Amino acid sequence: MATKHERILEYIENLDIGHKISVRQIARELGFSEGTAYRAIKDAEVQGLVTTVERVGTVRIEKKTRSEIERLTFAEVVNIVDGQVLGGKEGLYKTLNRFVIGAMKLEAMIRYVEPGNLLIVGNRDNAHQISLERGAAVLITGGFDATDKVKQLADQMELPVISCTYDTFTVAAMINRAIYDRLIKKDILLVEDVLTPDHLPDVLCLHDTIDNFHQLVIETGHSRYPVVDDEGRLYGMITAKDVVGHSSEVTVDGVMTKNPITVTPMTSLAAAAHEMVWEGIELLPVVSSHHQLLGVISRQDVIKSLQYMQKQPQVGETIDDLIFRGFEEVRESNGDMVYKGMITPQMTDPLGTLSIGVLTSLLTEAGYRRLRRQHRGDMVVDNLTLYFLKPVQLEQEVIIVPHLIDIGRKTGKVDVEVFHGDHVVAKALVTAQLIER
Repeated sequence: MATKHERILEYIENLDIGHKISVRQIARELGFSEGTAYRAIKDAEVQGLVTTVERVGTVRIEKKTRSEIERLTFAEVVNIVDGQVLGGKEGLYKTLNRFVIGAMKLEAMIRYVEPGNLLIVGNRDNAHQISLERGAAVLITGGFDATDKVKQLADQMELPVISCTYDTFTVAAMINRAIYDRLIKKDILLVEDVLTPDHLPDVLCLHDTIDNFHQLVIETGHSRYPVVDDEGRLYGMITAKDVVGHSSEVTVDGVMTKNPITVTPMTSLAAAAHEMVWEGIELLPVVSSHHQLLGVISRQDVIKSLQYMQKQPQVGETIDDLIFRGFEEVRESNGDMVYKGMITPQMTDPLGTLSIGVLTSLLTEAGYRRLRRQHRGDMVVDNLTLYFLKPVQLEQEVIIVPHLIDIGRKTGKVDVEVFHGDHVVAKALVTAQLIER
């Protein structure tokens, strides 16, 4: 039988897109406590089923696929710009195609306003009305209000009219930043990206016996299985090693490994790979927030997906990419590679010296690149011992020199030194877990 939490999530999934919900309403309709309803709504928000807008409430939205993650809903725009919805609340769940800045004459502006757009403009009442008539929502900057006629039209067209206190340039920058961040997220491979119907595992139930285990091994050729209850919730994992020496009548719940390590669909593949290598796990169960078994991933699944992702073009740059972008790779006379670059204003602390956080990123990236020359697979840095010896001033050139200490089948170690002139200003020992291909 489904839990209260599961029943509420199922109820939310069956609601129409755009439907407004509240903790009190769900608690009343389903007969559960408001605390249970609140937790389920927050879980639904994490899963992308609903979104909450201040002064409006919680709205059922369409869950986006990974290919559409960079597209924003109008509700998300409201939250990004700390806006107030003046009208058209019923259309908050809709997704905008692009935004248009209305810093031009009205006649020229009309040519760019199309259905699904968001017009960003100041207190120009005619522009507000024409935008809505052409099927585009409106974001009014500078904290200005809209006329009653515009608000009524917004409600009629179910297109939001939003007001915020920021200027047009700031609003455009904030929305661009949100889209850019989503592009980076889109490039991060998650467990859900490799979890397919093919990953639905063969399972054993708590009341099954070791004899059932042996029969399943003969049928499938596998040697490890999740153990679930009658409702499909994960309780343990059982392998051939667990059943050795036990009678065939013994039930699997007495010999299984209880509370196994699990991941969720939103766990990154890199984190899953590190967990599997570190713990020596070949098969990792994937569970929902209420511990329902959704599938399993193998170490081979993870490694193949990470290898495929390395071949794809990258769209967004992370902080580490931006920090290391100004450094040039130079081959020394002895054949070693070093990295030369300048300390820019963005890399300094309030005193004008190289920030510890930036230094850590530089050392880690240099060590990572050195290991990649020896090991073409994937890796996760799991330890960094840092010695910050001397402050490095703004606009000074530094040279980062990584030395390979040791590389084995599972781990690699690199000693990294940072030079300013002839002086060593920082040292670090970087250790990484290597993921076999």
